[in-house]
Amino acid sequence: MTAAWKDRAAALAEEVTHPQSRWRDAVRSTPRHLFVPRWWWAEKDGALLADGASNPDLWLRAAYRDMTLVTRLGTLHADHATPDDHPAWWSTSSSTLPSLTVQMFRHARPADGMDVLDVGTGSGYSAGLLCHRFGDRRITSIDVDPYLVEAARERLAAAGHHPEVATVDATGPLPGTYDRIIATVSVPRIPASWLAALRPGGRLMTTIEGTSLIIGADKTADGGATGRVERDWAGFMGARHGADYPPRLMTQLPHARDQDGDEVTTGRYPVLSVGDAWEVKTRLALAAPGTEVHYEQQGEQRTAWLLHPDGSWARAEAHRFEAPTVHQSGPRRLWDELELIRHQLNTEGSIGLYGHRVDIAPDGACRITGGDWTAAIP
Repeated sequence: MTAAWKDRAAALAEEVTHPQSRWRDAVRSTPRHLFVPRWWWAEKDGALLADGASNPDLWLRAAYRDMTLVTRLGTLHADHATPDDHPAWWSTSSSTLPSLTVQMFRHARPADGMDVLDVGTGSGYSAGLLCHRFGDRRITSIDVDPYLVEAARERLAAAGHHPEVATVDATGPLPGTYDRIIATVSVPRIPASWLAALRPGGRLMTTIEGTSLIIGADKTADGGATGRVERDWAGFMGARHGADYPPRLMTQLPHARDQDGDEVTTGRYPVLSVGDAWEVKTRLALAAPGTEVHYEQQGEQRTAWLLHPDGSWARAEAHRFEAPTVHQSGPRRLWDELELIRHQLNTEGSIGLYGHRVDIAPDGACRITGGDWTAAIP
């Protein structure tokens, strides 16, 4: 099997790295299949468990494709599941697609001799790539899930690596200081603990929860950081603080599913699956942080929901591309906010997100500025 995985890893490296990339040998030499012995497939009727040991050919084909492999749904690890388990598709851990992992590393610009913090251990594969490139003693990897930490530690050892791997809530105090902090989980705001742990001249890379924004920022003399929204995009799972995420707002606001609400109007634009429209979703998340989106389609009938922690909700429903009937309730008119964003996209051709300046205060408050447009992440 050794020759087989090396051939596949070499092919993956050719796919996700440039021939002169300093990450090419790391991808060629890291046995990704060791980090993902079991994973979940998404099926129409729910999740389907895949077990690598029982199907080695499938295992290698999946592990060395440039794809994300989901390893935990809700509170159920694929390692602990049985073929009869079919949990709801709510991803809580995965092995990120290798091209995106490498891209985050490139944005972070780590160099030899730097100490790197890998936020979001997950399967341990990203830590394995970092160890191959910079050496075990330079790498620390953290995750909130004790089982993931222990499993990753064992799998890293099987691959010949022994970095520091610790169970830590990434939004709280960190176990050291670092030249680079690279997060493959998203955060609602930049944790102040990251800025405190970032050494002078250090750099952090992260994504903002609910958005596609990749933020790269270098530490400033005042203890904050400054940088930009990279001209790139990603969508990572949010950082957890316990065994699972809080219940989704659709379960907390069940009346949003079929009640009229405070106001019923006709929308200007067709029903949109906001979760699949990354720029639109990002601007909505900046305008109304914490908004959750949900979409269903039955034949030609389309329904979209927007739900906010303050109790606001909106539901738009229509046949195909007809003007939707829009129900809204609560202190915000979420669909109205969405339509303002869509109007800008339609009239200007762009929403304007990438390349904007980012300023982060020592307490983590973040301001994104582009021309006369500003968004604050308090």
